[in-house]
Amino acid sequence: MDKALYIAMTGAKHNMIAQASHANNMANINTTGFRADFAVARSMGVYYGDGQPTRAYAMTESPASDFTPGPIQQTGRELDVAIEGDGFLAVQSPTGGEAYTRAGNLTLDANGILRGAGGLPVMGNNGPIALPPTTQISIGEDGTISIQGQGEGPETLVEVDRLKLVKPEYGSLEKSADGLFRALNGADLVADAEVRVTSGALEGSNVSAVDAFTDILSLSRQYEMQVKLMKTFEQNSESSARLLQMS
Repeated sequence: MDKALYIAMTGAKHNMIAQASHANNMANINTTGFRADFAVARSMGVYYGDGQPTRAYAMTESPASDFTPGPIQQTGRELDVAIEGDGFLAVQSPTGGEAYTRAGNLTLDANGILRGAGGLPVMGNNGPIALPPTTQISIGEDGTISIQGQGEGPETLVEVDRLKLVKPEYGSLEKSADGLFRALNGADLVADAEVRVTSGALEGSNVSAVDAFTDILSLSRQYEMQVKLMKTFEQNSESSARLLQMS
């Protein structure tokens, strides 16, 4: 009886873990460049010595993220960029290395540092991008940044740096708790000149509200079923104990 109880218990536990993953997806429906997380369940056999497993527990995992492109929304803002197709924008992580994101809502701070998602510095050809005082900034489709200096005319538009855009294999990336992607080997990725961006636009989240909500409801019903099973096993155990007492 205790074996059946533990099976139902692990099922309920991992239903809650999957719920947390889907709830996080649901909460990021409006997050720029967000990539939804998959949550899959598999059975884990319990072995005691040689032979077949005595029972199987459930295990929920988040093996990968959904890299399907999100919808492109025109904003008209000169510092907004949306990556076309595959690719990522490189930013400097808090630990000093590089991290990668699809969020292109860039800002310029008081010191002229170009910052991306979460206020992290955006990487260029030679490290974080720093711009002099400007009156106009334009970003080309290859990520080239051109500026018009203060007090100068539009004919003085000059190239000052280029966004570091990378195009890694999806299997070589892992998603961290901060929502940024990092290389599995911990190394900085090489810039890819083929990646293109659309200026004045942002990529929305690729989370489907309908799918996420449906999955949450389904997991909720599964959790209730596991709890009912635990209650049934408890009642059966009590009935067995009474029979032993009578005998």
